[in-house]
Amino acid sequence: MLGVFVGSAALIIILSVFNGFETLVLSMYNTFSPELRIEPASGKTFDPSAAVFESIKQDDRVLNYAEVLQEKALLRYGSGQFIGVVKGVSDGFIQGKNLDSTVLEGSFTLNHDGEDYAVIGSAVQRYLSVNVKDPLRGLEIYSPRKGAQNSVNPAEEFNITTIYPAGVIQSQQELDNLVIVPLRFARNLLNEEKQVSLIEINYKTGSPIEKIHKEIEKSLGKGYVVKNRGQQNQLLYKILYTEKLAIFLILTFVLVIAIFNIIGSLTMLVIDKRKDIAILSSLGANRNLIRGIFFIEGMMISMLGCVGGLIVGYLFCILQQRYGFIKMGDFNLITDSYPVTLKWLDFVIVLGTVLTVSVVASYISSRLSVKHIESIRDDL
Repeated sequence: MLGVFVGSAALIIILSVFNGFETLVLSMYNTFSPELRIEPASGKTFDPSAAVFESIKQDDRVLNYAEVLQEKALLRYGSGQFIGVVKGVSDGFIQGKNLDSTVLEGSFTLNHDGEDYAVIGSAVQRYLSVNVKDPLRGLEIYSPRKGAQNSVNPAEEFNITTIYPAGVIQSQQELDNLVIVPLRFARNLLNEEKQVSLIEINYKTGSPIEKIHKEIEKSLGKGYVVKNRGQQNQLLYKILYTEKLAIFLILTFVLVIAIFNIIGSLTMLVIDKRKDIAILSSLGANRNLIRGIFFIEGMMISMLGCVGGLIVGYLFCILQQRYGFIKMGDFNLITDSYPVTLKWLDFVIVLGTVLTVSVVASYISSRLSVKHIESIRDDL
């Protein structure tokens, strides 16, 4: 019982910690990953002025709707150069988002008093040594000019614009080489009057995202690709799922070993209770009754240990959530204690696993109790 108790508690605690890390990582990505993203099925850009996009935008469930135009560009700051991605976003990009949590330095400001500003990724700042507090030095952005011919002066083949950085963000690796600017600034830089690269949409809390996803896919047709967060970050979700599955299988194997110890325990009990079995048989107890006694005892040992482990695991997770007494060490991390997220599905899976293995182990043990029962009774 103690073995099942410890195994069940450990399984719930470790799965909940993995859930906590998953929630933490996804919250970092979800700050900039929209719930739905619309991309062209072919090519880099598309026209967002079609009636179908206007109907999507006017949906009452929409929290924010942002048009995005992005392209790689050469960034210069002082004597430093860096190849980054310029991401022009419309005003809806900021609505309803807590972007301040990602700001490492400065502020997340794209426009102030009619002047455009940029928010840069941490890699851009690191490579170019950008000082967001310097009001006299701007970030120069070079983008190839469309249709430009070979020229004696290479500068004539580029659109060159200057913008002042207002803040630095650090949330995920994909954002490190990003320069976020207002959409009108990006249009001027890239000579793109109407086209956009993406449309990013977030919905109000409680909206049926999967249903909306299918509706938009149907209305847009095959010319566009609509991706949810899982499809936008496939590798991340796959890694998180694989890690959790591996840990579950390893701990389940340990738990199975603990449960199968019941076979040894009940076998010893059968040997110790040979006289009692013979007396019960002499009093008229049939094989099914004797087998049932040992089967129920095996199930009681397993389930009492499992339920006790689940309760202790649940209480431990609640205390860790509230007080965070298990620390992650003296590192510069986003959180100082191990994060915990409880999911009732984990409790159901652990209970179901223990129940299934317990039935098998108890059945094998109970079969031993009626083996050679006639010879035991004759000996008595």
